[in-house]
Amino acid sequence: MEELMQTITRINDTLNDFAWGPVMLVLLVGTGVYFTIRTGFFQIRRAPTVYANTVRSLFTPKGQPSGGSGRGITPFQALTTALAATVGTGNIVGVATAITAGGPGAIFWMWISAFFGMMTKYAEILLAVRYRHKNESDEWVGGPMYYIERGLHQKRLAVAFALLGLCACFGTGNMTQVNSIAQSIHSTFGVPNLATGIAVAVVAGVVVIGGIKRIGSTTEKLVPFMAFLYVIASLYVLAINFTAIPATFGLIFRSAFTPTAAVGGFAGAMVKTAIQKGVARGVFSNEAGLGSAPMAHAAADTDHPCRQAMWGIFEVFVSSMVICTCTALIILSTGAWNSGLDGAELTILAFSHGLPRTAGYIVTISIFFFAFSTLISWCYYGETCLEYLVGSEKWTTWYKVLYIAFLVVGATTDLKLVWKLSDTLNVFMAVPNLIGLLGLSGTVLAVTKEYFSKTTSSSDKG
Repeated sequence: MEELMQTITRINDTLNDFAWGPVMLVLLVGTGVYFTIRTGFFQIRRAPTVYANTVRSLFTPKGQPSGGSGRGITPFQALTTALAATVGTGNIVGVATAITAGGPGAIFWMWISAFFGMMTKYAEILLAVRYRHKNESDEWVGGPMYYIERGLHQKRLAVAFALLGLCACFGTGNMTQVNSIAQSIHSTFGVPNLATGIAVAVVAGVVVIGGIKRIGSTTEKLVPFMAFLYVIASLYVLAINFTAIPATFGLIFRSAFTPTAAVGGFAGAMVKTAIQKGVARGVFSNEAGLGSAPMAHAAADTDHPCRQAMWGIFEVFVSSMVICTCTALIILSTGAWNSGLDGAELTILAFSHGLPRTAGYIVTISIFFFAFSTLISWCYYGETCLEYLVGSEKWTTWYKVLYIAFLVVGATTDLKLVWKLSDTLNVFMAVPNLIGLLGLSGTVLAVTKEYFSKTTSSSDKG
């Protein structure tokens, strides 16, 4: 058994090195570059329209038009459900790891990845809404498997994505998330992992059994709260260290193009490493190109694919440009990055420079909310993949029961191999998805052109 596990680990390590290697990262970012150029830098040129159809629409009486079915979730609930899955422990732990391995310059390349990732996410969501359909419960369902099959007419490729997504949900969205919750709560409050696992399973069960409507209702309250809490705490620490912020930005830009010398506990990093770690962190933090978020956005009760797709641009902005940047600036401006620590310990040390008594609690609470929101959203992703594979909803209840049970397993088990396998499965979901995106790029451009040719200035603002 031990030899089998070692063999699996070696095979996975080889696949993972390729998955997060130059070829895949170039393909992931390159897809965003392609859509950015083909749309004439849409994320910049159409920024006022994106703002009007996303943030500003939340504060207008009319809000965002719906598709009229009354069976879907609201466009904002679709956003928060996708953000719940996207904004996870990686925004706290992953950014720290990227800096530890790639140096401050990794953050610059994370920003670059996020900038182009906005258009990858836009294209994914547009296609998901364009090719979605109503299921047996008269609810909208969609995602990469549907637009790969219905738009690209590649059934096998669609099945491959759904299988990878179903497998990844138990690792990426389930066991690894609850394990992070259990470990952090045990470290901070001394609560046994089993007790945490059972408690999380019960609460998550109440949410996910209610389906996408209850998940959306939960995330629209949870995501703004958890993001606000983390950003406010971050801004407080940054305000205390505001004199170091200009030098921090200088360090980021300088290190992005020149090797970072060893300092303190930091071993130094080459530019190549900074690029690789930064781009990988950008992709992993906002999931642009991986194909997960479109499944949530496809459930939105919206009137046009392009209108919903604009939420994808906002989603990447919040995840990478705001939350990941907050973590990065705190770690760098406080000097914690050269302490020799890594992961959550590094982030806690950085927060302790401004919040010495509560740093551990803030990071632990943030990890709880970030991870919990991720696991309830990924439950829906797995359900959507299963529904596609079997062609009906008949197995989804048993799937949810199994998903909840695995939360207890994940909280009480050593998951080193599961973490690695999940990481590999997650990025390999991108392969069929990117093929679908590039193959249907003409549809993305045509639908976008049609929307802006028929939409008046007043409707753009509404």
